[in-house]
Amino acid sequence: MNRVLVTGGMGFIGSNFIRYMLERYGDDGLTIINLDLLTYAGNPENLRDAESHPRYRFVHGDILDARLVGSLLSEGVDTIVHFAAESHVDRSISDPQLFLKTNVLGTHTLLQEALKKGVKLFLHISTDEVYGSLGAKGSFTERTPARPNSPYSASKAASDFIVRSYGKTYGLPVIISRCSNNYGPYQHPEKLIPKAVIRALQNRPIPIYGDGGNIRDWLHVRDHCAALDLILRKGTPGEVYNVGGGNERTNLDIVRMILDETGRPESLIRFVDDRPGHDRRYAMNARKLRKDTGWAPAIPLQEGIRQTIAWYAANADWWTPLMEGGDE
Repeated sequence: MNRVLVTGGMGFIGSNFIRYMLERYGDDGLTIINLDLLTYAGNPENLRDAESHPRYRFVHGDILDARLVGSLLSEGVDTIVHFAAESHVDRSISDPQLFLKTNVLGTHTLLQEALKKGVKLFLHISTDEVYGSLGAKGSFTERTPARPNSPYSASKAASDFIVRSYGKTYGLPVIISRCSNNYGPYQHPEKLIPKAVIRALQNRPIPIYGDGGNIRDWLHVRDHCAALDLILRKGTPGEVYNVGGGNERTNLDIVRMILDETGRPESLIRFVDDRPGHDRRYAMNARKLRKDTGWAPAIPLQEGIRQTIAWYAANADWWTPLMEGGDE
């Protein structure tokens, strides 16, 4: 792994991953090309501190542009880390076609060009949402069948299957990682934790879907980046790896934690109508990843939430422009 094409690197997880990799390997010959279309979730401010790094380059472009993708891969790229995706469930309900175009056709374009150029490893970043909703017990393993319940998760499941097919049919070295809910710095205010943090800091009402009992497995983005680094170096092509934080909490628990840490009252909580097809519970079994790579999350949830609150409190200049016109 010497020259990496990262797609969607101006997004939340992608930008954290690029920063993580440059910190660890930027002085050891690793070069990163960041291809991002800069939709609403792609923010150049996320990597302003990396602009001057001699082994980092940003390219404004679309993963659906086969000619552009092919030209970038011709620069000696040996690895693709594919984050680029439409990822907000509510938006997928109102505009599913956009999600199918980006997440399915965009992934196919990358795979086709990777095959032509002989890329040595294609790491596809997926989500626990492809598995659907869990009952009260158990956890998702890599063998759990995909049962997506939203247009977003369906588009990600479809992209997973296309990636798998290119490994099985054409021999392209592919790995799929499926992560649980991430949180941390540079996350768009439309997501639960940053929305709750920002509204708590502003003493504004915090909306929660339904009864707030939906359970998610929370993973600090820094721990996710560490897992992806290990998957790139120690993972086995053709495999799927679950990446979970082992921090199951209801949405209501998370908001209460944020209110407690910020000293705000629970009277700020506002329960709103649930969204269609809202999965009740996710939980990830990451034993395979731990066994194959030695990875384990390092940031406890309470500490991670404190760090995240502190980051948003100190970086209002980053999130304020994203709130213009409303943050619902």
